[in-house]
Amino acid sequence: MKRWFITGTDTGIGKTWVASALIRHLVEEGFRVAGMKPIASGCVNTGSGLRNDDALGLIAASNVKLPYDVVNPFAFEPAIAPHIAAKEAGRPIDLETIRKAALSIEADYLVVEGVGGWCVPLGDARLIADLAKTIADEVIIVVGMRLGCINHALLTAAQIKRDGLPLKGWIANHVDPDMQVQSENIETLQTLMPCPLLGVMPWQDEGPQGTEIKMDLRYIF
Repeated sequence: MKRWFITGTDTGIGKTWVASALIRHLVEEGFRVAGMKPIASGCVNTGSGLRNDDALGLIAASNVKLPYDVVNPFAFEPAIAPHIAAKEAGRPIDLETIRKAALSIEADYLVVEGVGGWCVPLGDARLIADLAKTIADEVIIVVGMRLGCINHALLTAAQIKRDGLPLKGWIANHVDPDMQVQSENIETLQTLMPCPLLGVMPWQDEGPQGTEIKMDLRYIF
């Protein structure tokens, strides 16, 4: 099983949209695909327990159906930094629990969405990088295409390399329809990023449902 970790240049730049579209693309190619959102804050308390929209979106896109607690082992209600939410809930984030959940999954691909950006703390001096090392083989960066994205993307890629994880590539997500010279920014990133551009996620006025990534199949498989 190939295991990809989806991180981003910031919070709110469409990791879930991109991860869901990537899952749908792999499913259409005939693969068995599962998604995980191991840690999520901003969950809603339902009759079945805490539920997170991002995790539910990954479940909907996947064709390997899993219990919610496997997809999202650590769910927190407040929409705050996960290490603070975990402390308030009295439930420390345990990477071994997440690792065991990931190992229980049988699929061709496992697409794991992180939380926030690459250096988000998880508590006990651990960062998202430690989570990625626990359950993933390669990292994909979602670059939110807006002013400042070149700096954010290069810093994120450099830190991932310092942390010793292989970069599969990056995906451009058009989060700001008013951003000027978007294509020029993508060209600059293609020149400077230490990994290939895997695809482009177009802006959609109506939201992410059904939105597909324009993939470069030379690099994705």
